[in-house]
Amino acid sequence: MSEKIVGLDIGTSMIRVAVGELDADSNIEIIGLATKKSQGLKNGAILNLKAASAVIKEAIEAVEQNAGTEVVSCVAALGGPQIETLNSRGQSAIAKHGKVGSEITRADIERVIEAARSVPLPLDREILHVIPKDYMVDGGECVKDPINMIGVRLETEVHIVTASKTSIQNERECINRAGYDLERIMQKTLAATQAVVHQDEMDLGSILIDLGAGTTDVLVLYGGAPFVGFSIKVGGNLVTNDIAIVKGIPIAAAEEIKVNSGCCYIDMLDNPRDVAIPGVGGRPPELTTQSEICQIIQPRMEEIFMMVLREIRKRTDLTRLSGNIILTGGGAQMEGVLELAKDVFGTSAVRLGIPESIGGDEEAYRKPEFATVIGLVVSQKGATVASLESGGSGKSASGRKKNSAKGESILQKMKKAFF
Repeated sequence: MSEKIVGLDIGTSMIRVAVGELDADSNIEIIGLATKKSQGLKNGAILNLKAASAVIKEAIEAVEQNAGTEVVSCVAALGGPQIETLNSRGQSAIAKHGKVGSEITRADIERVIEAARSVPLPLDREILHVIPKDYMVDGGECVKDPINMIGVRLETEVHIVTASKTSIQNERECINRAGYDLERIMQKTLAATQAVVHQDEMDLGSILIDLGAGTTDVLVLYGGAPFVGFSIKVGGNLVTNDIAIVKGIPIAAAEEIKVNSGCCYIDMLDNPRDVAIPGVGGRPPELTTQSEICQIIQPRMEEIFMMVLREIRKRTDLTRLSGNIILTGGGAQMEGVLELAKDVFGTSAVRLGIPESIGGDEEAYRKPEFATVIGLVVSQKGATVASLESGGSGKSASGRKKNSAKGESILQKMKKAFF
């Protein structure tokens, strides 16, 4: 029997759901998608449980119809300022029974990771992920997998992702009120990494930027693992507000103009077309041009990218990343966004984060705004495989047990499993 994996991305502007079907050979195919306009959220945080849960229910019911299956539970993403990250180091003895050195086992790795994750946290924080970056045996060179090496002391550096306990509780409560179980919560940008980032990009050093409506979430990847993650409380909604204020029109009309006629890099507008501005309160409609709209949008988008750049410089000592800047989220679809990012970051190594093809209706989900929800489905497949390999139950997001699996996701390749 095939397994169903359900991913739920609760965004400030949109709620997206994807259903993946996992067969006995661990091949996954997207069999259903649904998108609904969010309610009850601001800057990635749930403010109105009733409104948010109603839209979640509506979105999942829509995907049930599309996929022709019943949804029992899901994996969900969490982003925005509720997420914080830090790096930590830990060490543990390997030698056993008086031996000078012993062979490293999985138990040794679990013990040193436990030592690394033992960091003081505020009472309102909860650990979501602990991801080992590399290991050192007896102070030697860094290695990705020390299994079967001989040594006395094992050290590791890990990347820890924490979340506000209140935000976790709110998300779980919303999903439960909608009538579904929450199997797992995952950092939003970490999920997107699963769907759109290649292993060589992680090794060389890359930046994933999720351009959302209420927040811009960033994950810096280096040496094959996450290095630092953060969120800034600005996003596409500010662009919409700017258009609404300058043109004196409602937010809904400004959003439509941004989506249909928006451009954030004026040098691309060789032949700007006319844009209709609706009349308000008896005022007649008027015509403007794409160039004029771009002059409103570009400064705000440039400001967002500059804020990201300043924050990266403040939080890291990385002087050069040789990979790519990868743009995901709804804002990544705006015309000129690649060219503006290249300008601000001073590099041509910028690309859109389009989910890899994994079967199903590729035309529907291979878009930057689906990076997170597709990544959730892919990551849950990897978690199921890792659980089976370690002798776990192999329980998938559908609530059933999986019988067989093979293969590894990008994050299993970097550290085998989440702790």
